[in-house]
Amino acid sequence: MTIEYTPGPLLEAARTTPTVLWNDSADPDELRQSISFGGVGATCNPTIAYTCINQKKERWIPRIKEIAEENPTLSESEIGWQVVREMSIEGAKLYEDIFEEHKGRNGRLSVQTDPRLARSAKALADQAEEFSRLAKNIIVKIPATKTGIEAIEDATYRGVSINVTVSFTVAQAVAAGEAIERGLKRREAEGKDVSTMGPVVTLMGGRLDDWMKIVAKRERLFVDPGIFEWSGVAALKRAYHEFQARGLRARVLSAAFRNVMHWSELVGGDLVVSPPFAWQKLINDSGYKVVSKIDDEVDPRIMKALLEIPEFRRAYEPDGMAIEEFETFGATVRTLRGFMKSDEDLDGLVRDVIMPQP
Repeated sequence: MTIEYTPGPLLEAARTTPTVLWNDSADPDELRQSISFGGVGATCNPTIAYTCINQKKERWIPRIKEIAEENPTLSESEIGWQVVREMSIEGAKLYEDIFEEHKGRNGRLSVQTDPRLARSAKALADQAEEFSRLAKNIIVKIPATKTGIEAIEDATYRGVSINVTVSFTVAQAVAAGEAIERGLKRREAEGKDVSTMGPVVTLMGGRLDDWMKIVAKRERLFVDPGIFEWSGVAALKRAYHEFQARGLRARVLSAAFRNVMHWSELVGGDLVVSPPFAWQKLINDSGYKVVSKIDDEVDPRIMKALLEIPEFRRAYEPDGMAIEEFETFGATVRTLRGFMKSDEDLDGLVRDVIMPQP
């Protein structure tokens, strides 16, 4: 694929720093535009997949009908997930050359495991292995819950490149990074290749911001609301430096954008930043001058205010939560429920196609 690059801050950062750009969508049109900004990968989740299908009904509705007619015994959910598979395979093709150039570290498209499997580590690992076979450059998302951490190690050991998701805290990120490391070391001990694997650990900074705002309202905290715009940034910086100090080979990935600092404050780090395309366009049109900020500390006054809030300390400290607490953390519950709702919405869309209202 011939790429016509679009000059701007994103391309400059991609060419002058170790920080790489991925796109938070599986829509092929958005992926092509992101690649022109220097993008070298893509993330996705059930909500994004449903939105992509819903926004391109002229293409996917006929395909849903075809799948249903060709497979009369498939359930609504199975039909919907087949569409997600096909969308993912198409998107992955756009990154094949980048995958080869980067030797597997980039050039990947993410497919998320079914959130309804979240209670079974084996089911998650099995589906991750299946999805990894859709294309050579697929990376598979598994949530950073207690069950998910077990599945992450198992799937990594099986040779699956993992993108950890439903992760909002430094404790989750570190636990997931260490699980990946255990899986990689088990493979290496058996003489199995890990040279082209490219695991990442997402920290959904914007969703941590969201959760802290909910906590502040719930607990009637009298604080400057602007401090919460820094919650995710602070956690991402802490997680990045923890990974460096511990020698973890997985990279941190910044996702769930709520402000431009989820990119600008991380530039310079050997990590991945994955904004939705609308955020990429805003950043690239801004005229921002690229500066390495990964080692810049968050303003001490902001950190002091944040660290006075127990819920933020849980999110910020590497030992702030036990692994058993991951799946009951507020942002985890809200996000998993949201992903499950998106699966239900996709089921409903399929139902309306194969069994329209009379």
